[in-house]
Amino acid sequence: MLLGTHTPKLDDKGRVILPSKFRDDLGSGVVITRGQERCLYVFSTEEFERVHERIREAPLSNKQARDFLRMFLSGASAEKPDSQNRITVPPHLRTYAGLDRDLVVTGVGAHAEIWNSDAWATYAESNEDSYSEMEQEVIPGLF
Repeated sequence: MLLGTHTPKLDDKGRVILPSKFRDDLGSGVVITRGQERCLYVFSTEEFERVHERIREAPLSNKQARDFLRMFLSGASAEKPDSQNRITVPPHLRTYAGLDRDLVVTGVGAHAEIWNSDAWATYAESNEDSYSEMEQEVIPGLF
């Protein structure tokens, strides 16, 4: 399970070192793709295959499903960590997420997210109060 918040740097070649706590899950290969809120999703190859199988179950007659499928898969890039545990973030994905040198990498259970550090700070700040004040159950049966 991928957990926590990490602050690696993006190097001049567009590479980021995987957080050491993520290497067991992601070290054999990853798929990076567009996330929501202008972050990037990072899946292990195995988890991405599971997600893809679920997406394939959506009916092609559903326009929202087609739109999601196109955006999610057209930006995807399979990457293999190098000997220093770095993965390359392709230029089109760096542009999509507005990545510069300072990053935030968060563990979100089955996947990780890569954020521009300023975008993450803004997102976290704007969502902290609503998270703390949730009155209704968001995920049925959780609490």
